[in-house]
Amino acid sequence: MPPDVLRDAVALVAGRVPLEASGGVTLETIRAIAQTGVDYISVGRITQSAPAVDIGLDYRLAAPDA
Repeated sequence: MPPDVLRDAVALVAGRVPLEASGGVTLETIRAIAQTGVDYISVGRITQSAPAVDIGLDYRLAAPDA
């Protein structure tokens, strides 16, 4: 949703419920989105661009006499 449509949605809701904007949020668009008056902005890019980590869990059973 472009910022002008978001702004219209914020006006239509008039504070009755909190509004969240998500999807397509970048460093270039976040200011314009914030200026619409939405209450929350979700930025999935933080987790989507994080490198994967390979974590293994190795274990050994203790000997019964230990």
